[in-house]
Amino acid sequence: MATRAYRGERYSRVAIAFHWTIAALVIFNIAVGLGHDPIPALRTLMPAHKAIGLTVLALTALRVAWRLAHRPPPLPAETPGWERGAAHATHWTLYLLLVALPLSGWVMVSGPQGRRSLSWFGAFDLPYLPATSPAAEGAAKAHGLLGWVMLALVLLHVAAALRHHLVLRDRVLARMLPGA
Repeated sequence: MATRAYRGERYSRVAIAFHWTIAALVIFNIAVGLGHDPIPALRTLMPAHKAIGLTVLALTALRVAWRLAHRPPPLPAETPGWERGAAHATHWTLYLLLVALPLSGWVMVSGPQGRRSLSWFGAFDLPYLPATSPAAEGAAKAHGLLGWVMLALVLLHVAAALRHHLVLRDRVLARMLPGA
């Protein structure tokens, strides 16, 4: 089995680019996805929300492939075992959500009842997935719930990064900052 590359204390430029690009897209999609009901003006952004979701899906596939081939920098030696476990569980749950949210949205808009347009920023149309009405309805419920779970995990992730930077004063956050 091939040994995965290790590049020291910082994440690679590619990993950093994936992280911040996906993070920005996810934050936009959380705002539009959870805000389009209470703020009707956000409904005009739903085509972008769908295109961004599918972009996140593609970028996540590339990011996971990169991650499997490139070892991340280790956590500080003094990091307690429970914190290491929580960090790994949170990261892999975020990866799971980065796949499940776009797929559930894609199934939701693919249902035979009231299909909505699905294009990638107007450049080209995307195919619908084979989905029955019950599957589309279930996907819609899952998509809404998973959006709230994603929001909670993003907030937890940000809080943990700020704790490392501001309270523990270690280099955990700096490893992922561009140019740090």
